[in-house]
Amino acid sequence: MYEKINIDLMNNSGIRIVDLRSDTVSRPTPEMREAMYRAAVGDDVYGEDPTVAELETRAAELLDKEQAVFVASGTMANLIAIMVHCNQRGSEIISGDHGHTFKFEQGGTAQIAGVHTAVIKNNEDGTFSIDDLRKKIRKNPDFHEPISSLIIVENTHNLCGGKVLPLEWLEKVQNVAQEHNLPVHMDGARMMNAAVYLKVPPSRIVKDVDSVCFCLSKGLGCPVGAILAGTSEFIAKARRVRKAIGGGWRQAGIIAAAGLVAFDSMIDRLQEDHNHAYQIAKAIYATASTNFHVDLQTVQTNMVLMYVDKTKIPIKDLQRRLQTVLKTDSVKCSVRCMSLNHDCVRFTLYWEITDEDIAMACDKIQLVIREYDKAFQL
Repeated sequence: MYEKINIDLMNNSGIRIVDLRSDTVSRPTPEMREAMYRAAVGDDVYGEDPTVAELETRAAELLDKEQAVFVASGTMANLIAIMVHCNQRGSEIISGDHGHTFKFEQGGTAQIAGVHTAVIKNNEDGTFSIDDLRKKIRKNPDFHEPISSLIIVENTHNLCGGKVLPLEWLEKVQNVAQEHNLPVHMDGARMMNAAVYLKVPPSRIVKDVDSVCFCLSKGLGCPVGAILAGTSEFIAKARRVRKAIGGGWRQAGIIAAAGLVAFDSMIDRLQEDHNHAYQIAKAIYATASTNFHVDLQTVQTNMVLMYVDKTKIPIKDLQRRLQTVLKTDSVKCSVRCMSLNHDCVRFTLYWEITDEDIAMACDKIQLVIREYDKAFQL
């Protein structure tokens, strides 16, 4: 069913390219392309696209939320959620200091929504202190202070290497939020990976949040798009905001069709990506390097963080070496990776990466690690 597409993975020199920068580089499956070709469409701004309507209905059912809306990206979904929840001037959101909305969405919270952010230090597992959360909430603020209006959590957590938030912790966050009549929004770009890891329905992952978004265009393999879900009142307001920021699209059923295929066939198979990630982590661990390391116990989903002794090895040099295939290399494989932290590189898995890709990538990563280790022994 999940036919692998290896187009462009081999260049003219016979070098295999394994692109592990992000699951955003994944391409739609053949089944998605066929569904997109045959999709029934209409003008979605008028609510007349039947394929979009079906996608939104099924997404809401999947998450056990009242309604959902199809938007262009996870960043747009998060921005819309913030603008709906923080509907008064002087609003403030509370977020982890490594949260995607705080770090990697161009400050849209302030730039576009006009909302201030208070940050709490993220723990290594993507959570933050419940005690610190209580301290950050402004109780009866006077006119010198912003107004606490929203708590944001991220699941899985990107900068923490695809960690899955514990369900018990999410419940504690919701309990604190209810004490202060605050909503909780989940940036769940890869929440389906969390559901697969915990072996629970997606609805369980989002039970303790008021709104949630997830991306169709990452591990689920769709070409574009994200879902935002919540109460009927929340989604009605979200549609207004979506239109205001240029997100009202027309015959969007063409791309929504890929999302329907993803719901049917791409969620459970995420386990394969998790298994591939663990294979890469084991290969790094097996080198017993003093300059590179990985924490096997914390590789949970489709990401691997390989930490580097940054005093010896510049990250950009390492990325360049992994991507470069020298004539003397015994492994003819170019491995592409990303760095979001100053001391590690990230490998991210998705549906197009085959067992053969993994075997060659592991060999290339080990080759480069041993090359660096040998150089530092001289």
